[in-house]
Amino acid sequence: MDKNSAIGLTLILLIFIGFQALMAPSAEEKAEAQRIQDSITVVEEEQQRLDEPVIEEAVAELQEADAAIKNSAVSVNDSLANAEYSTQFGDFAGAAIGEDGTIVIENELLAITVSKKGGHPLSVELKKYKTHDTLPLMLFSGEQNRFSLEFFAKNNRITTQDLYFEPSNEGFIISGEDKKSLSMKLYAGPDKYLEYVYSVSGNSYMVDFDIILHGLDNVIERNTRTLDLHWKSDLPSQEKSLSTERQNATIYYRFTNEDVDYLSEGSDDKEEIQADLQWVAFKQQFFSSVLIAKDGWESPTNLETTHIEELDSVVKTCDAKLTIPYGNGEVEQVALQFYFGPNHYNTLDGYELGLEKMIPLGWGIFGWVNRFAVIPVFNLLKDTGLGYGIIILILTLLIKLVLMPFTYKAYMSTAKMRVLKPEIEELNKKFEGKDDAMGKQQATMALYSKAGVNPLGGCLPMLFQMPILIALFRFFPASIELRQQSFLWADDLSSYDSIYNLPFEIPFYGDHVSLFTLLMTISTIIYTRSNMSMQAGNPQMEQMKWMMYLMPVMMLGWFNNYASGLSYYYFLANMVTFGQNFAFTKLVDDEAIHKKLKENQKKPKKQSGFQKRLEDMAKQRGYQQPSAKKKKK
Repeated sequence: MDKNSAIGLTLILLIFIGFQALMAPSAEEKAEAQRIQDSITVVEEEQQRLDEPVIEEAVAELQEADAAIKNSAVSVNDSLANAEYSTQFGDFAGAAIGEDGTIVIENELLAITVSKKGGHPLSVELKKYKTHDTLPLMLFSGEQNRFSLEFFAKNNRITTQDLYFEPSNEGFIISGEDKKSLSMKLYAGPDKYLEYVYSVSGNSYMVDFDIILHGLDNVIERNTRTLDLHWKSDLPSQEKSLSTERQNATIYYRFTNEDVDYLSEGSDDKEEIQADLQWVAFKQQFFSSVLIAKDGWESPTNLETTHIEELDSVVKTCDAKLTIPYGNGEVEQVALQFYFGPNHYNTLDGYELGLEKMIPLGWGIFGWVNRFAVIPVFNLLKDTGLGYGIIILILTLLIKLVLMPFTYKAYMSTAKMRVLKPEIEELNKKFEGKDDAMGKQQATMALYSKAGVNPLGGCLPMLFQMPILIALFRFFPASIELRQQSFLWADDLSSYDSIYNLPFEIPFYGDHVSLFTLLMTISTIIYTRSNMSMQAGNPQMEQMKWMMYLMPVMMLGWFNNYASGLSYYYFLANMVTFGQNFAFTKLVDDEAIHKKLKENQKKPKKQSGFQKRLEDMAKQRGYQQPSAKKKKK
C-alpha cells in the first residue's frame, strides 16, 4: 500500500468515529425511550389479563362441541355395531363385545392359560420340562391353538372362538390332593348360557373339561342333533432335531372298540373317519395333547396334518373336526377330559385308556419285548439313581447275558465251518473249471450233512436275537427318560451327539459328525470282518459278503441323526460280543471239534429233507449223481 492510500483510509476511519459520537443519544433521550417501552409493556399485560376469560370460555365451548360430535359418532357407531352383532350372533350379540384377558390355573405340573375370548386354553406349559435350549416347554401358545364349539342359533352360525366368556374367578394354584374348578360362561340372555368348566387336581396331567348348555334349547336350532368342535394346533419345535420331531409328530386316535390308529408320521395326511372315537391326540415326539370324550365322539371325524418345510418354529399343524351328540334338552352336559403331558409309558398306562399305545415301541413281538422285558428292567435300574449312561451299560450286559446261549451256539456253528474249511477248499478244487454248480452245491451239502454241520447254524441263533435288537431300536428314541440326559460328549441321549458341526450338509449323512455312530460303525465293520473270516468257505456267507459290509456304511447315515443312546448301546453290544468271542476262542478246542466231525462222517447219516430236495431239483434238471453214472457204465 502506498502513502496516499494509507492517509485516505485513516481519514475515512476518523470521519466514521466522529459521526458515531455526534449521533449518539443523550442520557435524557435514553431515559425517555425506556419510559415509553415500560408503558407499552404495562398496557399489553393488562389487555392479556382482560382477554383471558374470553379465550378460556371460547376454548371450553370448542371442547364441548368436539365432545358432543365424538359422542354422537360413538353412539352412531355403537348402534351400527349392535345392529351388526345382532344380525351376526343373534341371542349371543351381547357377548360379541368384551374385555380381552386371560386367567391362569395351575398345579404342580401344569400352567394352563385360559382366554376370556373363546373361553378356550390359550397356552399350556409343562412346568417340569424345558425345551432343548432351556426355555419353558409350551405344548402350544397363543394363536397356535384354536378351540371352538360351532352350532346354529336361529339361523346364525355361532363360533365360540369369536365371543367373550365371563370367568367365575381370577385363576388359582393348587397342589396335593386339592381340586378346584374354573367356570367360563358365554351368555345368550338371562339364565341362558354355554359354560366351560375346567377342573384341575393337584399333581395330575389330566384336566376334566365339561361343556354345559343351560337354557339353550330355545336358542339352538331345534333340528340340531350334533355340535361341531373344531380343534387346531400348531405344534412348536421343542427338541434339537426338527427332522426327528416331524417324523414322530402326528394325530393318534382310538376307536370305541379300543383299537388305536394314527395318521402318517412321515408326510402330511388327512382322513375322514366313519366310526365313533374315544379320544384324539396331537402327538409330538415326547409330549401330547389329548382330548377324551367319556361318552365317545360321534362319526364323522375329520383329521388332518400339514407342515411347511421352511417354517422351523412349527413341527406340524394338527387339525381335528369332532362331532358331539346333542339332545336339545333344557340342560345338556358333555363330559370331556384333556391330557396335557409327557409320552411316558407308565404315566399313560396308568389312565387305562390305551394312551400308552402312542409310544412307538414296535408291533407284535417287538412291542411285547419292550413292554414286558425292557421297560421293567430299565425302570428298575433307573430307581437305583445311576446315570443313564451307566444304566444303558448295565442293560447291555444283562441282555448279552440272556442272549449268551444263542451267541455260543452261533460261535460253535462258525467254528465247525472253520475246521471244515480245508475239506471245502479241496471240494472246490474238484469242481474247478466245471460248469456244474448244482453238483458242487450238492456235494458241499453232503459233506455238511455227514459231518453234522448246519450251514445256517450261525444265522438261526441270530434270528432269536432279532426281536430284542429291533425292540431296542424302537425303545431308545421313544424313551422320554433319556431326554436331555447327558453322558460323556453327548448332551442328550434321546437325540444325536455331535463332536463337529459341518459348514455344509452331506446328503444321506447330515451336517454334523456323531462320534457314537462312528464308533458303532467301525466296531460293526470289525465284527463283520472277523465273522466273515471265521466262516470262510461257507458259500452262503461268500454270496452275502458285499451286503454284510454295505450295511454298516448305510447305518452310518441312518444313525447319524438318530438317538445317541441307541448308537451307544449298539457300540457297547459289539464290544461285549468281541469279549465273548475272545473268551470262546480260549474255551473251544478246534482240534476236538474237527475230530468229532470226522467221527460224524463215518457214521451212517440219514438224508436230510434239504438234501433230498436238492437231489429232486437236480433230477428235474437232468442231473445224475456221480455214483449213478458209474453204475451205468
